[in-house]
Amino acid sequence: MHDTGTVSSSAPAPDLGELPAAQGQDGAPSPRGGDTHGSDRHARRFGLPVATCLVMGNIIGGGIFLLPASVAPFGTISLVAFAVLTAGAICLALVFGRLASRDPRTGGPYVYARAAFGDFAGFLAAWSYWITTWVSNAALAVAAVGYLDVLIPVADHKWSACLAALTLQLLPALANFAGTRYVGAVQLIATVLKFLPLLLVAFGGLFFFDSANLGPFQAGDESPVGAVSASAAILLFSYLGVESAAVSAGEVRDPRRNVGRATVLGTLGAALVYLLGTLAVFGTVAHDKLVASTAPFSDAVNVMFGGSWGGTAVALAALVSMVGALNGWTLLSAQTPYAAARDGLFPSAFARKRRGVPTVGVLVTVVLASLLTVYNYTAGSAGVFEVLVLVTTFTATVPYLLATAAQIYFLASGQGERVHRGRLVRDAVLAALAFGFSMWLVAGAGYAAVYQGVLFLFVGVLVYAWMAARKQRTATR
Repeated sequence: MHDTGTVSSSAPAPDLGELPAAQGQDGAPSPRGGDTHGSDRHARRFGLPVATCLVMGNIIGGGIFLLPASVAPFGTISLVAFAVLTAGAICLALVFGRLASRDPRTGGPYVYARAAFGDFAGFLAAWSYWITTWVSNAALAVAAVGYLDVLIPVADHKWSACLAALTLQLLPALANFAGTRYVGAVQLIATVLKFLPLLLVAFGGLFFFDSANLGPFQAGDESPVGAVSASAAILLFSYLGVESAAVSAGEVRDPRRNVGRATVLGTLGAALVYLLGTLAVFGTVAHDKLVASTAPFSDAVNVMFGGSWGGTAVALAALVSMVGALNGWTLLSAQTPYAAARDGLFPSAFARKRRGVPTVGVLVTVVLASLLTVYNYTAGSAGVFEVLVLVTTFTATVPYLLATAAQIYFLASGQGERVHRGRLVRDAVLAALAFGFSMWLVAGAGYAAVYQGVLFLFVGVLVYAWMAARKQRTATR
């Protein structure tokens, strides 16, 4: 993974589009290119393994446990869509690695968009990403209750289910309040625990593979292109989270080098599990049964080892997977507002850190996600909740588009003589492919989600107007 285009922090990137040097909270240059932690024993920078686990854990939530059944109606041609999406995600990961090598501060897409296009673009990236994180946390918690119910009956009454969902949000928040040292430990443990059963199916299932179970290559009546596009629409959002290490760059040790590596390694690891896991389930569960399955990994485990304990095992793995994802997303939910608050584009309270974690950002995120969760259970508005979740798939892509556009801007800003032409061409191609992939994500969200997502962004415009005016008044005093 040495060809990701990253450079060591001891040798600042000399190529074009270099952004301003990273600064500490007091405005002085940070000697490590990120945010400083001081000597707090509860705050610890993430090494490459933990940063990689952060990326993998945030990409893979609980959706993987239903993916094989979701794409089975299209036939094995859906594996082609997986390959195409993986290539797009890798391009996006490489672009984030290049951007982080230039400016390894906390905030990721917000930092890049603001450096390229100014405060307003940076604010839109921060605002849209923040919406994505806290709504997604509520969705993850509600979905996790379904898996918890297999182990402990909680779904019989809406209030017990609601309490369980709130508890599942609170536990990762407590880990965050304890400090980055504990966030990293929880993320590492959760990633290992959830990948053990997934890898068991992904690799073990290959020994029970029967090509007769695969069914037709193309099961529907669409054209091959239509079938790939239709299955891709389901799979498109499986790779949201590739930006995780870049957003938390200030908490990563040697970020100029490790953010790019962690992003690519984490994305490749998630892609490997996705692809092999889906292929193994396709080959162990008969196609007609898989199409109607509500627990495809459980069915695969039952075929491999007999009995009916697969459901319990997979439910436990899914629960661990979702708690790990909640842990990582809770940290990310506070990082982008933290970076924006330091620049006066979010309320200053979001810039407060304790034990390496922006605690106000974590608290506000947990409160908002909890209120949305309670609303979901009390109003019985599953349709509204699903629409909100779908909207987040659009808001998540806004920072992607702005970040990749920033990379294109840096490459096309007339400073090409500062880089080797071969690297310039390579980075330009990667940025263009990543931008196209991000546009595909937007298109896959659907018209309704894009329309309502734009309304969310317009609310942000009002917030920006208020913050910008306040910042201007402060500067002129």
